[in-house]
Amino acid sequence: MHFIEGTNRDQLQFQCLNDNISADDPVRLIDGFVDHLSLSQLDIAAGAVLKAQGRPPFHPSVLLKLYLYGYLNRIRSSRKLEKECYRNLEVRWLLKERTPNYHTIADFRKDYSTALKQLFKLFVMFLHEQKLLGGELIAVDSTKLRAQNSKKNNYNQNKIDRHLAYIDTQTEAYLKELEAMDNHEQQQQQQLPIQK
Repeated sequence: MHFIEGTNRDQLQFQCLNDNISADDPVRLIDGFVDHLSLSQLDIAAGAVLKAQGRPPFHPSVLLKLYLYGYLNRIRSSRKLEKECYRNLEVRWLLKERTPNYHTIADFRKDYSTALKQLFKLFVMFLHEQKLLGGELIAVDSTKLRAQNSKKNNYNQNKIDRHLAYIDTQTEAYLKELEAMDNHEQQQQQQLPIQK
């Protein structure tokens, strides 16, 4: 009886990262979006992140791309984002095989939380402008709906302002959830017994 054979793991292969990512993959959108952003829009000074000693830091756009990827794929933990940098082909392509550790990822979020809030807003606005977000078409199957124009269904400037404030609080909660996840993982890491 014959079975499907796998590829020999010792076989050398010639291919580039670009071969593994399709033309319509969302990571290409993230890459293009962040590359065309000016860091001044997010109140990040490119020279401000340089350190006098030690290893050169990652450019802020690298970590912005990583956070956008995590935002779209519901990855909230810095440690999980670090794992994705090693094992996920999309993230390896997006970051050009750069692998920031979890501490760098978490510190960036702490240092630039307002920039991340602005980034998420700009990204959603960009998706809406490019008509990549739906929200206009509703399909109903075998349901009777009555049309009405209640106070919930019409908008004025006050309602829009309240909704924008609600979005800001949700973004703040999201960033706090990221920090809580990191703290929880750090506590778990510290409680692990040291093996000799």
